[in-house]
Amino acid sequence: MSSIFTKIINREIPGYIIAEDDNYISFLDINPLVLGHCLVVPKKEVDYIFDLEDSDIQGLMTFAKKVSKAVKAAVPCKRVGIAVIGLEVPHTHVHLVPLNIMDDINFSRPKLNPSAEELASVAEKIKAAF
Repeated sequence: MSSIFTKIINREIPGYIIAEDDNYISFLDINPLVLGHCLVVPKKEVDYIFDLEDSDIQGLMTFAKKVSKAVKAAVPCKRVGIAVIGLEVPHTHVHLVPLNIMDDINFSRPKLNPSAEELASVAEKIKAAF
């Protein structure tokens, strides 16, 4: 069965897509820790990041670096944090989270529930910076 991320990749369900190439895609987390929190995902559906081929991990991180620069340019923050947890969705993904304080990347705190308009607006800002 396809993961929710594969369904976004295949455009079976909507997503606030920021950037993509032949192998990777980035889209906003719809329940972010902070506005601008996005995910970077290989298009190849592999559950665990360390089951990816070395070249795929390198490609994922290189793509994440490009996305993080766009996030930092578009969203007021001191840095963009990175986390790989991988328990929520069985498809490798990297979280990129705009940071102003350490607690911005605390996954145990409640997630935000931004409106579709807020998500679309921040996605456009990040896309424009990409």
